[in-house]
Amino acid sequence: MIIEWNAHMFSSDTDRYPLHPQAAYKPRPEMLSNDPLAEYIKRMEVEGIDRAVLVHPEPYGDDHRLVLDCVDARPDLFKTTALFYPKDDNAPLKLRQLVSKQPGKIIAFRFHAHEGKRTYLDSFSDSNVRELWQTAGELGLIIELHIDNDYASQVAKIANKFSEFTVLVDHMAEAKFGSAPDFSDTIRLSELDNIYMKLSGLNHYATDEPHYESVVPFSRWVADSFGPDRMVWGSGTSAIVDTHLAHWSDSDRAKVKGGNIQKLLGF
Repeated sequence: MIIEWNAHMFSSDTDRYPLHPQAAYKPRPEMLSNDPLAEYIKRMEVEGIDRAVLVHPEPYGDDHRLVLDCVDARPDLFKTTALFYPKDDNAPLKLRQLVSKQPGKIIAFRFHAHEGKRTYLDSFSDSNVRELWQTAGELGLIIELHIDNDYASQVAKIANKFSEFTVLVDHMAEAKFGSAPDFSDTIRLSELDNIYMKLSGLNHYATDEPHYESVVPFSRWVADSFGPDRMVWGSGTSAIVDTHLAHWSDSDRAKVKGGNIQKLLGF
């Protein structure tokens, strides 16, 4: 089974689905669609994707209507993620209420903290962040992290404290920020058994699409550190897994393409 964990839905119907006042960015006009769900289902057919986690995008802030409408339309295909602002004192309560009202649909809570997006939180050691992390974990949600290497050592401490909660790091920890020696803190996250890494976002720092062969040495370094049981694919084509992890067995690459997510989420 091939499962993608990355897709964002953006609607051109901004009256029904307005952008949030605290939106970290505005989607480009070409990212908006009259029917984003239908377009993504076509992508699934082309790419052979069987299921997907629709990642609730930042421009909608803590308004989850669009992504939940998509899941409601095809609950057989999709699950989704949640976003609330850690600096909002009511965020833990809002998260509990949302998960309670949408049973089985929300499978992860996403934190954002990387270069250019440092308004969501100051530190993972802050009490409000720790409370939201613990709340998400107690609700059975995966802790999804859109971070760069600057936050890796902080993440290691809180992930170790809450070792019973599963953590997924997005986009190879945005490796475009910082140098290879700096990235060692991210590599050390692999020492914690509850942390997974996502093979995604290669287009953030490589231009040779569709497979981005130019960064194979880097992605193999990361993947070999985490191992086949804790790598997850998302974005681009699943053939990226075959290109970047050609030194792994077919069965191990199958885990990355969807087997690991299927095991985590029960798809």
